[in-house]
Amino acid sequence: MKQVVDGNLVYYQFGMWSNLNHGVFTRKGGVSPAPWSGLNLGGNVGDHHTAVRHNQDLIYKSLDLASDHVCSVWQVHSADVIVVDGPVEGRRWIALADGMVTNRPDTPLFMRFADCTPLLFHDPVRKVIGIAHAGWRGTVAGVGANTVRTMTQAFGCNPHDIQAGIGPSIGPQSYQVGEEVVQAVNDYYGTTDGLICRNPADGTAYLDLWAANRLDLERVGVEQIEVAGIDTATNTDEFFSHRAEKGKTGRFGAILSL
Repeated sequence: MKQVVDGNLVYYQFGMWSNLNHGVFTRKGGVSPAPWSGLNLGGNVGDHHTAVRHNQDLIYKSLDLASDHVCSVWQVHSADVIVVDGPVEGRRWIALADGMVTNRPDTPLFMRFADCTPLLFHDPVRKVIGIAHAGWRGTVAGVGANTVRTMTQAFGCNPHDIQAGIGPSIGPQSYQVGEEVVQAVNDYYGTTDGLICRNPADGTAYLDLWAANRLDLERVGVEQIEVAGIDTATNTDEFFSHRAEKGKTGRFGAILSL
């Protein structure tokens, strides 16, 4: 990924998408006070709603996006993916879901994160975009694969044409998980090889969300994948991390638009 500095805002873009309007925004800039300092984009973490709205307007302006065209969902750690035609009048979110796809120009797709994995998608042939929110639950439920399937079913995309970006999230050295997560990984993938690493000292398990989501996408035919490789838990100067900051933190945002 390449870093972009726009005044006080700092965001990242995937190197393969020089012609796609998108960004994964850090926590730098914004107006939120501690513990959400400063570009908190999450509306349900205790921050004042006027600060959150101001922060959201800052990122829309930075990418020259119309705020009244932005589409978002109420994220629930599911594998549900919806086809988006535009915002729902009188409501700031479209549905309870964790993935969105659209072929509509000037219809930005926006989601929030704080350790879970942002998955961004672009089919330059069919001119379709998508975004998904993949924590461990969404990952082992196949939210990434479901996003690809929805793009294929709704718009005739070929998975070989789809490009995917796996954004900043908690890294494989930081994400200690319980045995129920290990079992869920094994149930979904049929293996834990390359996905779960054990600490040789005490046997505790660590999940590699980057590798897990990459494998999920590869299994449905996606070949063009860029991985950010940025661990939010060890980079809290740039990103919010629910795990590292013990839940008292904000949400960073990812957004893309045709």
